[in-house]
Amino acid sequence: MASGVLRILPKAAAASTFPLLLRRTATVLTVLGLAMIPWVVFLHAGLPATAQAAHWAWTWTGLDSFEALGLLSTGLLLRCGDRRACLTSAATSALLLVDAWFDTMTAAPGSDFKVAVLMAVFAELPLAAACAVLATRAFPRPGRSAEEAVT
Repeated sequence: MASGVLRILPKAAAASTFPLLLRRTATVLTVLGLAMIPWVVFLHAGLPATAQAAHWAWTWTGLDSFEALGLLSTGLLLRCGDRRACLTSAATSALLLVDAWFDTMTAAPGSDFKVAVLMAVFAELPLAAACAVLATRAFPRPGRSAEEAVT
């Protein structure tokens, strides 16, 4: 492998139909991603500036619960030397970024907004970055043990 990039499938599997499925899946995901661009523009132009949510408390406690679960599972997987920690760490990083975004975007002006920005800058974003780095370091690579990956 000249580029040093880990392939999803070994070369021996190239003769099967699975690579065709992967190529089709890649095409569908790419098209869907591109199709979302006009949808995002449409939403931004059409949505009201403010809204009232019926399940506000459940929304935030649910998001924070998923973050806690992600941090807990990542920590436990790391303690066991399990390389699947790269998956939980990546997901937790994404959840923390979403939390920082929605905290700052939904905060009321004034002290609520200041607290949201402080939480984002000093807690959520640094932790998201740490989880992202951990996810890339813990990602399985040929010839590297799980312990070497996270040290």
